[in-house]
Amino acid sequence: MAEMAQQVAAYPVIKVKLGSDAMDVERIAAIRQTRPDARLRVDANAGWTLDEAFRMVADLEKFDLEMIEQPLEKHDIAGLGRVQKATSIPIVADESLQSLQNVDELADAGVAGVNLKLMKVGGLSPALVMLRRARELGLRVMLGCMIETSIGATAMAALGGEAEWLDLDSPMLITNDPFEGIRYDEHAVVTLPDRPGIGAVLKAK
Repeated sequence: MAEMAQQVAAYPVIKVKLGSDAMDVERIAAIRQTRPDARLRVDANAGWTLDEAFRMVADLEKFDLEMIEQPLEKHDIAGLGRVQKATSIPIVADESLQSLQNVDELADAGVAGVNLKLMKVGGLSPALVMLRRARELGLRVMLGCMIETSIGATAMAALGGEAEWLDLDSPMLITNDPFEGIRYDEHAVVTLPDRPGIGAVLKAK
């Protein structure tokens, strides 16, 4: 994994999916040693128990992480707040954010931020309402994606000026994306198309 981190040396951000064993901590240590310059994020994908989360955040504290995403299962919003109180690493809720009500619940719990995904919240209009509510409540906001085409990622990128973090790589994971829109340079910098609307169009045949 350290070798892979070096292969993407031009990318300023590295995000790693984590389990909860000692090998996962060793992987993060190896990446940090190889890429001391990287903004390093980890995502537990709701895979830790509360006890595992307490242990993992303590072990990961020294690696200067930008965030830990969704350490607990989505319904345990109170638990996310408890984990946040145990660490200086920002805890960012993903699966726990499904509705406007969840924004308030997560803010009340005390997490640092939320990952807002277009495919979870029903479109740009509700996404913008939730984004602005999150900012009003002092939450940091990441705009994320699932496995949508360039239409979804380009639409979400239009809200990027109101968010701290972007994680809109879904078009890079699709080999048969029929659309063109958002683009990424060799440093993973996002460029939006200069076209009307969201700017995504069908690729020319």
